[in-house]
Amino acid sequence: MTPTPYYEAIQLIERLHRHFLDVLKVELDKKGIQDINNVQSMILHNIGVDELTVGELTIRGYYLGSNVSYNVKKMVENGYLIQERSVHDKRSIRVKLSEKGIELNTMLSDMFARHEDQIAQTDVSNENLIGLNDTLKKLERFWANQTSGYGGGF
Repeated sequence: MTPTPYYEAIQLIERLHRHFLDVLKVELDKKGIQDINNVQSMILHNIGVDELTVGELTIRGYYLGSNVSYNVKKMVENGYLIQERSVHDKRSIRVKLSEKGIELNTMLSDMFARHEDQIAQTDVSNENLIGLNDTLKKLERFWANQTSGYGGGF
């Protein structure tokens, strides 16, 4: 049976995500970085210059809460993040990048810039990427609608 375009898109999104995580793993390995994994490095990059709670990070990155909590704990233990109690709400814990985290974030930003330079040399144009992003955002809205109130198709 030939997959429908919709089903093929789902499979491609999943495969592309795994490939990208492999790219991150190779980048970390090339730099000899073994105390943080590819998923943690993306969480770190999504924190960037901000100071966030785990809940805010979960919302921003669309990660599962328990996974974020575990990964944040590991990144604090390995010196990539600084964890502090909020001065306004003692129940809330905020995280921000340490010096070591800032260095890794810079390395990742450099990798993204290098990839943008390299992709410009291929037949993937900015217009292609803009169109792809528009389509992915529409698909994201469609899926969000499918889960809001469990309506629309269950």
